Amino acid sequence: MRLLDMTTFAVLVRNRHFGRTAEEMNTTQPAVSSRLAAMEAELGCRLIHRAGSEFRLTPEGEQVLVAFQGVLRSMDLLKASLKNPQHEANVVVRIGAIDSVIATWMPDMVESLHLRMPNLKVELTVESTKRLIYGMNKGEFDLIFAVDPAIGDGFRSFVSCVWQMIWAASPKIVDPDRIHSVDELANMPIITFPKNTPPYRQIAPYFQDEQVLASKLTSSNSLFAIIKMCMDGLGVAAIPSVVIERELGSGLLNPMQVAKRFPPLPIIATYQSSTEQEIILRVVSQAQESARKFCGRVNPSTAWLA
Repeated sequence: MRLLDMTTFAVLVRNRHFGRTAEEMNTTQPAVSSRLAAMEAELGCRLIHRAGSEFRLTPEGEQVLVAFQGVLRSMDLLKASLKNPQHEANVVVRIGAIDSVIATWMPDMVESLHLRMPNLKVELTVESTKRLIYGMNKGEFDLIFAVDPAIGDGFRSFVSCVWQMIWAASPKIVDPDRIHSVDELANMPIITFPKNTPPYRQIAPYFQDEQVLASKLTSSNSLFAIIKMCMDGLGVAAIPSVVIERELGSGLLNPMQVAKRFPPLPIIATYQSSTEQEIILRVVSQAQESARKFCGRVNPSTAWLA
Protein backbone atom coordinates (compact mmCIF):
# COMPACT_ATOMS: atom_id res chain seq x y z
CA MET A 1 0.00 0.00 0.00
CA ARG A 2 1.50 3.34 -1.05
CA LEU A 3 1.63 6.37 1.24
CA LEU A 4 -0.04 8.26 -1.61
CA ASP A 5 -3.03 5.91 -1.44
CA MET A 6 -3.27 6.23 2.36
CA THR A 7 -3.13 10.02 2.10
CA THR A 8 -5.79 10.03 -0.62
CA PHE A 9 -8.10 7.92 1.53
CA ALA A 10 -7.62 10.14 4.61
CA VAL A 11 -8.29 13.30 2.57
CA LEU A 12 -11.33 11.71 0.90
CA VAL A 13 -12.84 10.81 4.29
CA ARG A 14 -12.25 14.35 5.54
CA ASN A 15 -13.74 16.02 2.46
CA ARG A 16 -16.48 13.43 1.81
CA HIS A 17 -16.32 14.52 -1.81
CA PHE A 18 -14.29 13.13 -4.73
CA GLY A 19 -14.04 16.44 -6.58
CA ARG A 20 -12.71 18.38 -3.59
CA THR A 21 -10.30 15.56 -2.80
CA ALA A 22 -8.96 15.58 -6.35
CA GLU A 23 -8.46 19.34 -6.18
CA GLU A 24 -6.64 19.13 -2.83
CA MET A 25 -4.46 16.25 -4.04
CA ASN A 26 -3.73 18.07 -7.31
CA THR A 27 -5.04 15.18 -9.39
CA THR A 28 -8.24 14.15 -11.19
CA GLN A 29 -11.46 12.69 -9.84
CA PRO A 30 -11.02 9.45 -11.86
CA ALA A 31 -7.55 9.08 -10.28
CA VAL A 32 -9.05 9.34 -6.77
CA SER A 33 -11.71 6.75 -7.70
CA SER A 34 -9.02 4.48 -9.15
CA ARG A 35 -6.91 4.68 -5.99
CA LEU A 36 -9.92 3.86 -3.82
CA ALA A 37 -10.83 0.89 -6.02
CA ALA A 38 -7.24 -0.37 -5.87
CA MET A 39 -7.23 -0.15 -2.08
CA GLU A 40 -10.54 -1.96 -1.79
CA ALA A 41 -9.27 -4.67 -4.16
CA GLU A 42 -6.02 -5.09 -2.21
CA LEU A 43 -7.79 -5.20 1.17
CA GLY A 44 -10.65 -7.34 -0.11
CA CYS A 45 -13.48 -5.23 1.33
CA ARG A 46 -15.57 -2.13 0.72
CA LEU A 47 -14.24 0.93 2.54
CA ILE A 48 -16.86 3.52 1.66
CA HIS A 49 -20.61 3.19 1.19
CA ARG A 50 -21.95 5.49 -1.52
CA ALA A 51 -25.61 5.80 -2.49
CA GLY A 52 -26.73 9.03 -4.12
CA SER A 53 -25.57 11.86 -1.86
CA GLU A 54 -24.85 9.51 1.04
CA PHE A 55 -21.18 9.03 1.92
CA ARG A 56 -20.13 7.01 4.95
CA LEU A 57 -17.38 4.66 6.02
CA THR A 58 -18.10 0.97 6.30
CA PRO A 59 -17.00 -0.71 9.57
CA GLU A 60 -13.94 -1.95 7.68
CA GLY A 61 -13.34 1.59 6.43
CA GLU A 62 -13.33 2.86 10.02
CA GLN A 63 -10.60 0.36 10.92
CA VAL A 64 -8.58 1.19 7.83
CA LEU A 65 -8.83 4.92 8.51
CA VAL A 66 -7.40 4.51 12.02
CA ALA A 67 -4.56 2.36 10.69
CA PHE A 68 -3.77 4.75 7.83
CA GLN A 69 -3.84 7.78 10.13
CA GLY A 70 -1.39 6.02 12.42
CA VAL A 71 1.03 5.34 9.59
CA LEU A 72 0.72 8.86 8.17
CA ARG A 73 1.14 10.49 11.58
CA SER A 74 4.18 8.35 12.34
CA MET A 75 5.75 9.46 9.06
CA ASP A 76 4.98 13.10 9.87
CA LEU A 77 6.54 12.76 13.31
CA LEU A 78 9.57 11.03 11.86
CA LYS A 79 10.11 13.84 9.37
CA ALA A 80 9.58 16.45 12.09
CA SER A 81 11.99 14.77 14.51
CA LEU A 82 14.68 14.50 11.82
CA LYS A 83 14.33 18.22 11.17
CA ASN A 84 13.79 19.22 14.81
CA PRO A 85 14.71 16.83 17.65
CA GLN A 86 12.75 19.05 20.06
CA HIS A 87 9.45 18.50 18.20
CA GLU A 88 7.55 17.84 21.45
CA ALA A 89 8.30 21.40 22.52
CA ASN A 90 6.10 22.61 19.68
CA VAL A 91 3.10 20.46 20.67
CA VAL A 92 0.39 21.63 23.06
CA VAL A 93 -2.04 19.02 24.34
CA ARG A 94 -5.38 20.52 25.36
CA ILE A 95 -7.11 18.47 28.04
CA GLY A 96 -10.57 19.13 29.44
CA ALA A 97 -12.10 17.37 32.44
CA ILE A 98 -15.03 17.51 34.82
CA ASP A 99 -14.19 18.50 38.37
CA SER A 100 -14.42 15.00 39.89
CA VAL A 101 -11.51 13.93 37.65
CA ILE A 102 -9.52 17.06 38.50
CA ALA A 103 -9.99 16.27 42.19
CA THR A 104 -8.76 12.68 41.92
CA TRP A 105 -6.20 11.31 39.45
CA MET A 106 -5.64 14.24 37.07
CA PRO A 107 -2.78 15.78 39.16
CA ASP A 108 -0.82 12.50 38.91
CA MET A 109 -1.45 12.39 35.17
CA VAL A 110 -0.16 15.92 34.58
CA GLU A 111 2.89 15.39 36.82
CA SER A 112 3.73 12.12 35.06
CA LEU A 113 3.39 13.74 31.63
CA HIS A 114 5.83 16.46 32.63
CA LEU A 115 8.31 13.83 33.85
CA ARG A 116 8.04 11.61 30.79
CA MET A 117 7.60 14.32 28.14
CA PRO A 118 9.29 17.40 29.65
CA ASN A 119 8.96 19.50 26.50
CA LEU A 120 5.25 18.86 26.08
CA LYS A 121 2.93 21.75 26.95
CA VAL A 122 -0.32 20.82 28.72
CA GLU A 123 -3.36 23.12 28.78
CA LEU A 124 -5.89 21.92 31.37
CA THR A 125 -9.50 23.16 31.46
CA VAL A 126 -12.20 22.34 34.02
CA GLU A 127 -15.69 22.39 32.52
CA SER A 128 -19.07 20.68 32.54
CA THR A 129 -19.69 17.65 30.35
CA LYS A 130 -21.91 19.66 27.99
CA ARG A 131 -19.25 22.34 27.52
CA LEU A 132 -16.46 19.78 27.08
CA ILE A 133 -18.34 17.94 24.34
CA TYR A 134 -19.15 21.22 22.61
CA GLY A 135 -15.48 22.21 22.77
CA MET A 136 -14.37 18.83 21.48
CA ASN A 137 -16.65 19.13 18.47
CA LYS A 138 -15.31 22.65 17.83
CA GLY A 139 -11.69 21.45 17.94
CA GLU A 140 -10.89 23.16 21.25
CA PHE A 141 -9.68 19.99 23.00
CA ASP A 142 -7.51 17.01 22.14
CA LEU A 143 -8.71 14.87 25.05
CA ILE A 144 -11.64 15.19 27.44
CA PHE A 145 -12.94 13.30 30.48
CA ALA A 146 -16.69 13.64 30.97
CA VAL A 147 -19.91 11.80 31.76
CA ASP A 148 -20.83 11.42 28.06
CA PRO A 149 -18.61 10.78 25.01
CA ALA A 150 -18.11 13.17 22.14
CA ILE A 151 -19.24 11.46 18.94
CA GLY A 152 -17.87 12.17 15.48
CA ASP A 153 -15.40 11.14 12.79
CA GLY A 154 -11.89 11.06 14.18
CA PHE A 155 -13.00 10.64 17.83
CA ARG A 156 -12.28 7.58 19.93
CA SER A 157 -13.81 6.98 23.39
CA PHE A 158 -13.30 4.60 26.29
CA VAL A 159 -14.39 4.34 29.93
CA SER A 160 -11.43 5.52 31.99
CA CYS A 161 -12.90 4.61 35.40
CA VAL A 162 -16.18 4.28 37.28
CA TRP A 163 -17.27 6.21 40.39
CA GLN A 164 -19.62 4.76 42.99
CA MET A 165 -22.31 7.34 43.79
CA ILE A 166 -23.76 7.72 47.29
CA TRP A 167 -26.37 9.94 48.88
CA ALA A 168 -24.70 12.25 51.39
CA ALA A 169 -25.75 15.11 53.65
CA SER A 170 -24.72 17.11 56.69
CA PRO A 171 -25.16 15.34 60.05
CA LYS A 172 -27.33 18.35 60.94
CA ILE A 173 -30.20 17.07 58.79
CA VAL A 174 -29.92 13.26 58.47
CA ASP A 175 -29.66 10.27 60.78
CA PRO A 176 -26.83 8.02 59.48
CA ASP A 177 -28.50 4.91 60.97
CA ARG A 178 -31.83 5.41 59.21
CA ILE A 179 -32.53 3.61 55.95
CA HIS A 180 -34.24 6.08 53.62
CA SER A 181 -36.76 4.99 51.02
CA VAL A 182 -37.00 6.65 47.62
CA ASP A 183 -40.19 8.42 48.74
CA GLU A 184 -38.41 9.81 51.81
CA LEU A 185 -35.55 11.08 49.68
CA ALA A 186 -38.04 12.68 47.31
CA ASN A 187 -39.44 14.73 50.21
CA MET A 188 -36.02 16.11 51.14
CA PRO A 189 -34.36 19.20 49.62
CA ILE A 190 -32.15 17.87 46.82
CA ILE A 191 -28.99 19.48 45.49
CA THR A 192 -27.85 18.44 42.03
CA PHE A 193 -26.63 19.64 38.67
CA PRO A 194 -28.89 21.77 36.43
CA LYS A 195 -31.68 20.24 34.41
CA ASN A 196 -30.75 18.85 30.98
CA THR A 197 -27.19 18.02 32.11
CA PRO A 198 -25.87 14.42 32.04
CA PRO A 199 -25.66 14.12 35.88
CA TYR A 200 -29.26 15.34 36.19
CA ARG A 201 -30.32 12.58 33.80
CA GLN A 202 -29.31 10.08 36.47
CA ILE A 203 -31.24 11.84 39.23
CA ALA A 204 -34.66 12.01 37.56
CA PRO A 205 -34.98 8.29 36.68
CA TYR A 206 -33.92 7.37 40.22
CA PHE A 207 -37.19 8.87 41.45
CA GLN A 208 -39.11 7.58 38.39
CA ASP A 209 -40.88 10.94 38.21
CA GLU A 210 -39.02 14.12 37.40
CA GLN A 211 -41.80 16.19 38.96
CA VAL A 212 -40.77 15.21 42.48
CA LEU A 213 -37.68 17.40 42.03
CA ALA A 214 -39.53 20.50 40.89
CA SER A 215 -40.21 22.23 44.19
CA LYS A 216 -37.25 21.14 46.35
CA LEU A 217 -34.37 21.31 43.91
CA THR A 218 -31.25 23.46 44.22
CA SER A 219 -28.87 23.19 41.28
CA SER A 220 -25.28 24.15 40.55
CA ASN A 221 -22.91 23.33 37.69
CA SER A 222 -20.03 22.89 40.17
CA LEU A 223 -19.52 19.64 42.08
CA PHE A 224 -17.55 21.50 44.74
CA ALA A 225 -20.38 24.00 45.21
CA ILE A 226 -22.80 21.09 45.62
CA ILE A 227 -20.53 19.54 48.26
CA LYS A 228 -20.28 22.88 50.11
CA MET A 229 -24.07 23.33 50.13
CA CYS A 230 -24.44 19.79 51.48
CA MET A 231 -21.99 20.50 54.29
CA ASP A 232 -23.97 23.65 55.11
CA GLY A 233 -27.11 21.58 55.55
CA LEU A 234 -29.02 22.93 52.56
CA GLY A 235 -30.00 19.49 51.29
CA VAL A 236 -28.92 16.00 50.23
CA ALA A 237 -26.99 15.09 47.10
CA ALA A 238 -25.81 12.08 45.11
CA ILE A 239 -22.02 12.46 44.98
CA PRO A 240 -19.09 10.24 43.95
CA SER A 241 -17.98 8.82 47.29
CA VAL A 242 -14.30 8.87 46.32
CA VAL A 243 -14.45 12.68 45.93
CA ILE A 244 -15.74 13.27 49.48
CA GLU A 245 -13.62 10.77 51.43
CA ARG A 246 -12.11 13.57 53.54
CA GLU A 247 -15.50 15.10 54.36
CA LEU A 248 -16.92 11.70 55.26
CA GLY A 249 -13.91 10.86 57.41
CA SER A 250 -14.09 14.14 59.33
CA GLY A 251 -17.85 13.94 59.88
CA LEU A 252 -18.63 17.04 57.82
CA LEU A 253 -20.83 14.79 55.67
CA ASN A 254 -22.61 11.55 56.44
CA PRO A 255 -23.28 8.76 53.94
CA MET A 256 -26.99 8.04 53.83
CA GLN A 257 -28.32 4.52 53.97
CA VAL A 258 -30.87 4.08 51.22
CA ALA A 259 -33.23 1.31 50.17
CA LYS A 260 -32.29 1.86 46.50
CA ARG A 261 -28.66 2.39 45.60
CA PHE A 262 -27.73 5.11 43.16
CA PRO A 263 -26.18 3.72 39.93
CA PRO A 264 -22.40 4.05 39.42
CA LEU A 265 -21.10 6.85 37.19
CA PRO A 266 -18.72 5.96 34.31
CA ILE A 267 -16.11 8.59 33.43
CA ILE A 268 -15.66 8.54 29.66
CA ALA A 269 -12.56 9.74 27.84
CA THR A 270 -12.74 10.98 24.25
CA TYR A 271 -9.67 11.87 22.23
CA GLN A 272 -8.79 13.13 18.77
CA SER A 273 -7.32 10.31 16.72
CA SER A 274 -6.36 12.38 13.69
CA THR A 275 -3.98 15.06 15.04
CA GLU A 276 -0.57 14.53 16.67
CA GLN A 277 -1.61 10.91 16.97
CA GLU A 278 1.57 9.44 18.43
CA ILE A 279 1.75 12.09 21.15
CA ILE A 280 -2.00 11.94 21.88
CA LEU A 281 -1.81 8.16 22.27
CA ARG A 282 1.06 8.57 24.74
CA VAL A 283 -1.07 11.05 26.70
CA VAL A 284 -4.03 8.65 26.60
CA SER A 285 -1.80 5.83 27.82
CA GLN A 286 -0.65 7.98 30.74
CA ALA A 287 -4.28 8.83 31.55
CA GLN A 288 -5.11 5.13 31.72
CA GLU A 289 -2.09 4.47 33.92
CA SER A 290 -2.92 7.33 36.31
CA ALA A 291 -6.54 6.19 36.60
CA ARG A 292 -5.37 2.63 37.26
CA LYS A 293 -2.96 3.78 39.98
CA PHE A 294 -5.63 5.91 41.63
CA CYS A 295 -8.22 3.13 41.63
CA GLY A 296 -5.60 0.81 43.10
CA ARG A 297 -5.01 3.18 46.03
CA VAL A 298 -8.60 3.84 47.09
CA ASN A 299 -11.32 1.63 48.49
CA PRO A 300 -12.27 -0.65 45.55
CA SER A 301 -15.95 -0.12 46.30
CA THR A 302 -15.64 3.62 45.59
CA ALA A 303 -13.74 3.66 42.26
CA TRP A 304 -12.71 1.02 39.78
CA LEU A 305 -11.64 0.45 36.20
CA ALA A 306 -14.24 -0.51 33.64
